[in-house]
Order: sequence, then structure tokens, then C-alpha cells
Amino acid sequence: QNQHPPRCRLVRHSTAKMATLSAAKKIVKSDKSRPTELEQTVAQAMLDVELSSDMKADLRDLHIVAAREVDVSATKKAIVIFVPYPELKKYHRIQVRLVRELEKKFSGKHVCIVAQRRILRKETKGNHVKRQMRPMSRTLTAVHEAILDDLVYPTDIIGKRTRVRLDGTKLLKIQLDEKDAQNIEGRLETYKRVYKKLTGKEAVFEFPQRVA
Repeated sequence: QNQHPPRCRLVRHSTAKMATLSAAKKIVKSDKSRPTELEQTVAQAMLDVELSSDMKADLRDLHIVAAREVDVSATKKAIVIFVPYPELKKYHRIQVRLVRELEKKFSGKHVCIVAQRRILRKETKGNHVKRQMRPMSRTLTAVHEAILDDLVYPTDIIGKRTRVRLDGTKLLKIQLDEKDAQNIEGRLETYKRVYKKLTGKEAVFEFPQRVA
């Protein structure tokens, strides 16, 4: 009797298990919590890209911290991938190509890569502890500014202005470099929704000649 089919199934099972374990190593969670299903899926997609593209050497030592979906419209979602801050520059080297490959795997969902940053609260009498002075990069304002830069990378932000509405609410207007208009025209709403989700602030992303 032919015993090869069961053996083949065993080999396939072992290979799949090894791939899952390898993908799990791409996830680094500071709180040691269990990765979500989405995070596991993103990690596996990154591993697939690593093994099937010329980005293998670049992706080998890159990780993710978290991933979450954001509703862009009634029919479209975006995936935000949070990466360790020390690895951000390495991501930037391949970000355009990596995002393109990941978006193919996620059926056209926009993929945004954002560094994980920690906000340190302003010291008050109530939370005073003995520590070094709070770095400017850890303030709420600095982290929100950095998120803007991450979202639109590699496009440059060439201008920002804040509009105060009659009801006192604020709207941040972000002017982007016109030279990238053709490539990111379809991503402006994604930037807006993701920034709102991550910071709670309203912003619109536009190009200089379209500013009223």
C-alpha cells in the first residue's frame, strides 16, 4: 500500500507550522501580549514578501509592534502597521516597494507604516517623579507631528496651518509636495481617517494650488 500521501501531508503540515513560527518572530510586543489575528496576518504577509522578493536582506531584521484596521469609508479599510522606532529608517529604505507588495496581498487596502512612540505626560504636582527632563520628542505635540510625517512618507509636508471654526473646533490643513500628487491622490482620505483615529485630531491633506 502506498504510504506517500500521509507523509506528504505531514511534511506540508510541518512546513506550514514552521512558517507560522517564523512569522511570529516578526512580532515584537513590549507588553508580551498575544498578537491579534490581524497582527499575525500582517507578520505572515511580511514574511511572504521577504521570502519571495529582492527585499529579503532588508526585511530579515525588521519587525512589527502592532497592527490595526481603520475604516476609511463604508467600503474601504486601511491597515496601520506600527513598527519599532529604532527600525523606522530601515523601513524607509524599502517602504515604497514594501507597501506596494503588502497592498497586493491585502486586496488593495491601503497600508500605512507608523513608528511606535511613547508620549510622556507633562510633569505636574500630582505626577511628579524623579527622572530626567522630558525629551521634546516625547511630548504629545511632537508625537502627533511625527505621525504626520510617517503617514505621508516619502512625500514631504511643505506647509501646515490651523483653521479655527466658529464653534471653536480646530482643523489642521496639511499641504503636501505637489510632485507626488499623481501617486498619492487616492490616499488623501486614508491619511485623514488614520490621523483622526490615532490622534483624535481632524486634518485634511491637500496640495498647494488647491488651498482656498
